[in-house]
Amino acid sequence: MAQAIAFPGKYIQGDNALLRIGKYVAPLGNSVLIIASQGRLSDLKGIAEASFKDAGVAVAYAVFGGECSKQEVERLRELAKSGQCNVIVGMGGGKVIDTAKAVAYYEKAPLVIIPTVASCDAPTSSVVVYYNEDGAFQEVLLTRRNPNIVLVDTRIIANSPARLLVAGMGDALATYFEARTCVESYRRNLAGGTFTLTSYALAKLCYQTLLTDGFSAKLAIENKVVTKALENVIEANTLLSGIGFESNGVSVAHSIYDGFMIMSNAHDMYHGEWVAFGTLVLLILENRSKQEIKEVVEFCLNVGLPTTLSDLGMEKISREQLFKVAQAATAPKESIHNEPFPVTADDVVAAILVADATGRNFNRIIDKAAAKP
Repeated sequence: MAQAIAFPGKYIQGDNALLRIGKYVAPLGNSVLIIASQGRLSDLKGIAEASFKDAGVAVAYAVFGGECSKQEVERLRELAKSGQCNVIVGMGGGKVIDTAKAVAYYEKAPLVIIPTVASCDAPTSSVVVYYNEDGAFQEVLLTRRNPNIVLVDTRIIANSPARLLVAGMGDALATYFEARTCVESYRRNLAGGTFTLTSYALAKLCYQTLLTDGFSAKLAIENKVVTKALENVIEANTLLSGIGFESNGVSVAHSIYDGFMIMSNAHDMYHGEWVAFGTLVLLILENRSKQEIKEVVEFCLNVGLPTTLSDLGMEKISREQLFKVAQAATAPKESIHNEPFPVTADDVVAAILVADATGRNFNRIIDKAAAKP
């Protein structure tokens, strides 16, 4: 099997980078459609419009309908056609980004992504997650087309909610451990081949960056300032994790997220918060070392990621409900089967319960230490 790695055409990150968007996009086309929420357009339209005007690029705007659905993609395709737009720009969070990817894919147009939060690794990848109009997961579209440009304005990220950056760290936390699983089991990645030395090294760097700079980055965004630590974590959440998951593969942590999504009360937590807990489940399921588990749990506690079912609002989940979650997590096409050994629903229930107990144990230790005079 051939090795394969996927990159965006160009990745640009910096303080006030949006001021220069026109210069970067002009070589791709002379008429862009910017897809964004009404709030984002209200905040950022003026900056983008001035930059495109200076570059001689015409701009049209489309307010995102709120869900990355096939109906929304078709609606936006018609707007792109009627406006004769030859470049698609997605500006916002994960669902806006995925919608823009699908529109650009079907319209065979260049794609520019401007993430306004660092809560996930969607910006650099070719993967689109479709949902129904009611928000239920539908299917995954593999476009095999990475964005031409990803532009990350760290000033915009610094003014976003801290919880979203931390959720992005949770998503990025899984990158190395899921990559390791896929490397050890020699699985095909989403880029169409097997891992490369480069893709695996980037996955490791993602984890190392989180350990080194995660807490400092959280402090920076809580104070709405751009620091080197914040810059590093934004890159880890966005670029390193994006290349890492697409060009190595995913496994248990993301299946745990998918499994819990059958619970009606699971949707108050962000994707990355679920994936962080799923990473702990992965380490238990794979029987990794106590030292590695300790390092991951301590990182989560340090930055504020969930380590227990209670943290996720699932303290009252029954064994019967947990088994249904495990069944969903082990459905035939789930990435949990990238493990080099068979994984059953019973295995998953056991790993979830031990992961929860592990998190609770660490919390008790911290509480006892804090209670000492």
